[in-house]
Amino acid sequence: MQETILITGATGTVGNQVVKKLSNLNVKVRAGVHSIIKGENLKYPNVELCEIEYHKPESLKAAFTGVDRIFMITPMSEDQVEIGKLLIDAAKEAGVKHVVRLSAAGAEAENGIQLGRWHREVEKYLEDSGLTYTILRPASFMQNFVNYYGNSIRTDNKIYLPLGHGKVSFIDARDIADVADCVLTSDKFYNQALYITGPEALTGEEVAQAISEATGRQIEFVDVPEDAAREGMKQMNMPDWMVNAMMELHQICKAGHAATVTDTTEKVTGHKGHTFRDFCHQYADCF
Repeated sequence: MQETILITGATGTVGNQVVKKLSNLNVKVRAGVHSIIKGENLKYPNVELCEIEYHKPESLKAAFTGVDRIFMITPMSEDQVEIGKLLIDAAKEAGVKHVVRLSAAGAEAENGIQLGRWHREVEKYLEDSGLTYTILRPASFMQNFVNYYGNSIRTDNKIYLPLGHGKVSFIDARDIADVADCVLTSDKFYNQALYITGPEALTGEEVAQAISEATGRQIEFVDVPEDAAREGMKQMNMPDWMVNAMMELHQICKAGHAATVTDTTEKVTGHKGHTFRDFCHQYADCF
């Protein structure tokens, strides 16, 4: 009998890839979206869409009914911890067999940054829930250079980030999805936390060089002073809590604490993860 797997946050960078890959496997995929219209690009074989309103119990009950496993992605919002706990409670009430939680690298660190503390609070709630779980802790996404930093690359041929000479082990969201699909369709990874990174750690200059090679244009990395980066985010109307959280993350990267490289992708999936140069050549049209 086919299992039913629910993906929350299915339209996001990772969620979209997980839905796409799971649609080719022998499972029923339920893609949780904020609105059916926004989920139009998720209409793959074996995929059904369902609307989820996190703060409406009837919405969660409908989404979780008949679900065997869940890939739990929560939004980048000030109430993300509350949402995470609501989803875990709904999974427990529905009798879900296995919860795979998308967390973040460094969430386990004592006295870590705010984003890590939020993720860890949800992790602990899941660990204490009595549910079978797997926690995925990925590094920063390669796709951020398209989705968030791509405009300046396309218009100015520049990457503006306050990273100094810090190295970061960026990971391709497609590799996170491959790991998630293996974990969601196996019993081998119960009650484990998996730290997932790309196969190398790169500086901002090395990132710019890789994009330059892929696009045939000279891309420059600009190390933005922290005050200027903070002011730039405020000018983009980012709320203070998000500005503070992002600046903490950048500071961790600048200090070299995001440079750890793991072989988790290869161990779980059987294939090596994409290098940043692979990513750049495959996404060259996006730059």
